Amino acid sequence: MNLFTKDSKILITGAAGFIGAHLSKNLLDMGYGVTGIDNLNDYYDVRLKHARLEQLKPFEKFKFQKIDLADQTAIKNLFAEGEFEFVVNLAAQAGVRHSITNPDAYINSNIIGFFNILEACRNHPVKHLVYASSSSVYGNNKKVPYSTEDRVDHPLSLYAATKKSNELMAHAYSKLYQIPSTGLRFFTVYGPMGRPDMAYFKFTDAMVKGEKIQIYNYGELKRDFTYIDDIVAGVINVMAKPPMESEDGAPYKIYNIGNSKPESLLYFVEILEKCLMAQGIITEPAQKELLPMQPGDAIQTYADIEELVRDFGFKPNTSLEKGLTEFAKWYRDFYYRRDINVI
Repeated sequence: MNLFTKDSKILITGAAGFIGAHLSKNLLDMGYGVTGIDNLNDYYDVRLKHARLEQLKPFEKFKFQKIDLADQTAIKNLFAEGEFEFVVNLAAQAGVRHSITNPDAYINSNIIGFFNILEACRNHPVKHLVYASSSSVYGNNKKVPYSTEDRVDHPLSLYAATKKSNELMAHAYSKLYQIPSTGLRFFTVYGPMGRPDMAYFKFTDAMVKGEKIQIYNYGELKRDFTYIDDIVAGVINVMAKPPMESEDGAPYKIYNIGNSKPESLLYFVEILEKCLMAQGIITEPAQKELLPMQPGDAIQTYADIEELVRDFGFKPNTSLEKGLTEFAKWYRDFYYRRDINVI
């Protein structure tokens, strides 16, 4: 059942983030109104967050407030005034390795912040709550591809544990208060205006500086790289179709969104180098330093998306070459040609 109309009131948390900004712009381009919130923290280059918001400001139907999810009073007031029908919770403290050295940020944003969103949806009922989970919940599961039916009881990082906690919390609220909720396990999202803490972005920065790039597990890592446009299309498809009650009576669902085609990190770097050279950003392949496995990393990610295809007729399909070409073009214009120092 599609309850999504051009008059629907939509809240997107993390609207200055990578996925949040792309999703907001896509919805605004389609004629929907969007209220976005973000705390604009300095986990990575704040200039990039402001640049994303600059793309959204020209839209008359876009409203933005600087709010932290952990600020319960601000969230209560936001929902009381907004009367939101659809909520997409993308705000979170991201990064697997960062969670090892800065655990407090993950508890505040991913646990307390998500609790505040759930409470707000309970007190101001919504037609659909969609929230970001992560492929990291699968840990180092031996069975591939990863299915939402698989057990996910062995997280490799606090970040992964917080995302699994979100799924459990959402299920409880869905069951208790009949809040239609859908969790989306994203698989290694990349593309223009992406996060500078992601490997492909760090590789690019290092190559521009003429530095070696560090590749962990001696290159024996595989990732289900998923282009940002495919992620956004998946989210919009899901938003429009709240879940029906499951066997236990909760209107609750989880989907994987991934390319369903894991690629080795070394191959990914090879395509990235090719795309960067084509845009004149680098002139030769990078020197590579092969290092041991890092704490918190999974050896492979691989999405089973049969349910996504079955329920929405949608399948991510952007090739690495196309996606990395778009990233290289953006990087050239945003960092390289503007003479902005890379991070």
